[in-house]
Amino acid sequence: MRINFTQKVFQNRGTMILYLRKIRILIILLSSVLPGCEKSNTFSPSGDYSVFAWNDLGMHCLNPTYDKLVILPPYNNIMAQVVKRGDPPEIITSGITVEYRLINNTTSHNKREYKDFWDSSNKLFQVTLAQNIGLKVHGLSGEMETAGNYFVAEGIPVVPVYDDNTWDPYQIAEISVKGTDGKVLINTRATVPTSDEMNCAKCHGTNAFDAILAEHDSENGTNFSNPSAQPVLCASCHPDPALGINTGSEMYLSRAIHDSHASRTGIGCYDCHPGATTKCSRSIKHTSPDGNCTECHGNMADVAGTIAAGRVPWSGEPACSRDDYQSKQYQGFTSRIKTIGSCGVCQDNSRGVQDELSEFNEKHGGVSPEKSTGCNACHISTPTATADWPHSYSWKNSN
Repeated sequence: MRINFTQKVFQNRGTMILYLRKIRILIILLSSVLPGCEKSNTFSPSGDYSVFAWNDLGMHCLNPTYDKLVILPPYNNIMAQVVKRGDPPEIITSGITVEYRLINNTTSHNKREYKDFWDSSNKLFQVTLAQNIGLKVHGLSGEMETAGNYFVAEGIPVVPVYDDNTWDPYQIAEISVKGTDGKVLINTRATVPTSDEMNCAKCHGTNAFDAILAEHDSENGTNFSNPSAQPVLCASCHPDPALGINTGSEMYLSRAIHDSHASRTGIGCYDCHPGATTKCSRSIKHTSPDGNCTECHGNMADVAGTIAAGRVPWSGEPACSRDDYQSKQYQGFTSRIKTIGSCGVCQDNSRGVQDELSEFNEKHGGVSPEKSTGCNACHISTPTATADWPHSYSWKNSN
């Protein structure tokens, strides 16, 4: 079965991501944190605009090579939302352009062994791509498109290798907002995570992908070892929601891989998922050397079993996508980064009490506060009446 990529792949994924984005837009806005009240406060918002940028996932994975078998293409997304500061602030999408560029990463095709993605794009995804252009016709720099009340660049074919050949799974993009005259109104940055760290050779030997295809032929009667059949897109038969493919002739790819490895010994999650070098540790739960995956996800048999029982792989997982660029940019210092709802950025206890509201308003309220807060990234003043605080702000918030 061949997939018409331009018609099917990522359609289902797009529906889910749109829902997540709506939630994430609010989360990103609430992630500008309060500057230190008792510390030196260098946060002094100026200018007419703020911009918030983010990636949709904590880590985008891609193949290290594309000549044998293919699980995931080089594919990354950047979103940005522009706010005109005021009372009230206004989210804007017209009268401006938003551009992005990967910093110190201007090409992908000629690095390491990624070129076969472009050389074989028609066979894999039924679309012919120019070098360094991704499946959504975006390159490593360009103009973002409007999508509702924000901007997006989808399918950026970034690889984890800088132009000086340094490998780094946490690439950085600069996002620039420009006016109609082409002048930059404001810049920001966002992490663009991407990793090709897979350790198939640990079990399958030096020519791991050849060995995997030969084993697949032996067990399933396929002919993937024939060079004329290569490269093989796994999702051509095995549905993979990470590609937006939810139906196919065989079981989900995630179930097939986890089930076939469940009885093998000496392997762990980080042998296939970006791990020991990437250190994809986006929460306290994941900071142990082995990722601590099984505490929540179970072992490989558990993962396969829950999919067999009806769970849709990948699509139900948290995105883990936020970095702290805007928190640092709009608060003016880097210590004790908290959300905008937390006084804990400078106080030991973020749970305020009612009789402290007057002190808060004295320092932070009004048009010209004694000390600015993260609210001022978008709002030019802070209402002194708590009933007028936006975003369902609660004085007795969690830390």
